[in-house]
Amino acid sequence: MPSLLASSTFSRFLLPALAVILLAGCAAPGAPLEGERQSGQWEAQQSALERLDTWGLAGKVGLRTSEESTSANLDWNQYPHYFRMLISGPFGGGRSVLEGREGRYSLTTGEGRFEAETPEALMNAQLGWSLPVEAMPDWVRGLPGDHASYRLETDELGFPSHLQQDGWEIDYRDWERLDDLWLPRRMVLNYDDLRITLVINQWRSEP
Repeated sequence: MPSLLASSTFSRFLLPALAVILLAGCAAPGAPLEGERQSGQWEAQQSALERLDTWGLAGKVGLRTSEESTSANLDWNQYPHYFRMLISGPFGGGRSVLEGREGRYSLTTGEGRFEAETPEALMNAQLGWSLPVEAMPDWVRGLPGDHASYRLETDELGFPSHLQQDGWEIDYRDWERLDDLWLPRRMVLNYDDLRITLVINQWRSEP
């Protein structure tokens, strides 16, 4: 027969454990964990996100067509009237700098400095491929551009999941938080047989 002391010791350890289990069972099923996206957050932050016109990001961009598949590192600084993209790696031809300021675009590579009327034409002529540069400052923030009609689908939390604009289809696959804003972390862009995957390793509120 167990002693009174043993029974008391058992109760002292068992009762707190049972309390923890009961409290856990009372928690709302499926409640979002701290740091996870929640319903209503996208709508609440949208005005602030539209005003975010100065930022930077660093990541990796993958390019795939029916004939090739390659990737490069991307460091992008964006200002209201100026942007600078540093592309380094295989399809960047080593190191390329694309810059734009008030309708003037230049691309500097190991072969020299080149200019064109649009960044897409410039990249196509010198690199043989291009990013949708003029629309991407909006798309990379999860926003449709205001220059053309679009179709937007959202996920169960109200965040963008699929965007169609300018012949492109953009899928938003993952998100991360910068200060008080949720921003895309991984997105896939498709145009005909061209597929671009952008993985953002770091968002910066200051370029």
